[in-house]
Amino acid sequence: MKALRDVLDKVHPLFAKGGILEVAYPMYEALDTFLYTPGEVAKGTTHVRDGIDLKRMMITVVMALIPVTLFGMWNVGYQANTAIEKMEEAGIDHVGDWHYTIYNAIGFANDPTDITANLILGAIFFIPIYAVCMFVGGHIELVFSVLRGHEINEGFLVTGLLFPLTLPASIPLWQVALGIAFGVIVAKEVFGGTGRNFLNVALTSRAFLYFAYAGQISGDKVWTAVDGFSGATALGQMANAVAEDGDANAAVDSLQTVGYVWGETGAITWMSSFIGTIQGCVGETSALFCIVGALILIATGIGSWKIMAGVIGGVVGTTLVMNAATALSPELLTSNPMFGVPFWWHLVIGGLAFGLVFMATDPVSASMTDKGKWFYGALIGFMTVLIRVVNPAFPEGIMLAILFGNVFAPLIDYFVVQANVRSRMKRYAKT
Repeated sequence: MKALRDVLDKVHPLFAKGGILEVAYPMYEALDTFLYTPGEVAKGTTHVRDGIDLKRMMITVVMALIPVTLFGMWNVGYQANTAIEKMEEAGIDHVGDWHYTIYNAIGFANDPTDITANLILGAIFFIPIYAVCMFVGGHIELVFSVLRGHEINEGFLVTGLLFPLTLPASIPLWQVALGIAFGVIVAKEVFGGTGRNFLNVALTSRAFLYFAYAGQISGDKVWTAVDGFSGATALGQMANAVAEDGDANAAVDSLQTVGYVWGETGAITWMSSFIGTIQGCVGETSALFCIVGALILIATGIGSWKIMAGVIGGVVGTTLVMNAATALSPELLTSNPMFGVPFWWHLVIGGLAFGLVFMATDPVSASMTDKGKWFYGALIGFMTVLIRVVNPAFPEGIMLAILFGNVFAPLIDYFVVQANVRSRMKRYAKT
């Protein structure tokens, strides 16, 4: 490592101000600070030394995402291999693309009981998505850094992993490139780059794709990467349920029999939703592994437990109100069975767990004040359930809810600060 340090120090004058490669300094600085601790330190007695910096913060978030990522890749392969097996048993043809050509060429069969095979197949789908996202988004950040003469921040390490995890495995790669380009430019760089964006970049990218190319990112044919496959997600199944005679359990009961292209099959259970062995975006199905990530973020002080608790509180409180409303007006269930879904189901289906752990806690776009974090989280939880229940045509609400919370975070912090100012003025007012 000393030899590498010596090489970097030797070429540093070439990239420093006045050097022949001055314009490429952001590239040199990014490599240097990624490998080593920055050489500059704060001077004087007015600063508190801390072992955490932006680089280590982002690397810790990436580490917290690793369990979710590995399980997500396995689940992609598991869902695909299961679908192929069922379709072959039913005599339904399926057409494999280049992913399966590579998968079969390296000697793996479509066996959903083979853990390694599932992980390999999932990786064949996920890694190209991740690579395209990092290549396109990273080069956009590089261009803006060179033009501004700023260093390349490590924040994109997190965005570049979060965004692919919010996508279905079968999404076209050109849409991945277009989505991350939109998010990085519109939600981040036009506002000045890392630390100045008021919207979560990964969610902005996904929201753009959702509204621009809804056919490739929503529906019943995109969640499992098998041509000819169709089958609803848990949220989609609930949203299309039919409640007769005010049956409060109609939405949940609809999961007892799920329709796929090969016919009806077994139930989607609460436990399978909690573990994550269901259809969905790559990284959003497992509440269990999201909890593992939450523990890492909370233990390291990077993720705010107040925001996470606020989201959960908002979901639970709003769901209880919705459930209580059906007791007063049973006709609500007849028109929309989502009113009867209990909170423990809301917490494990869709992308709620992933969103509240990794998206809502984004330190840049979330509320900064301690009290504000509670209100911010509760607002996201409230909006998530409101969107899911009141608008069943858009069953997943966490994405828009977090973006909605991002917009109001500065206002929430403003009122919290002003309330503290008024409280102190009263406390120390002279009589």
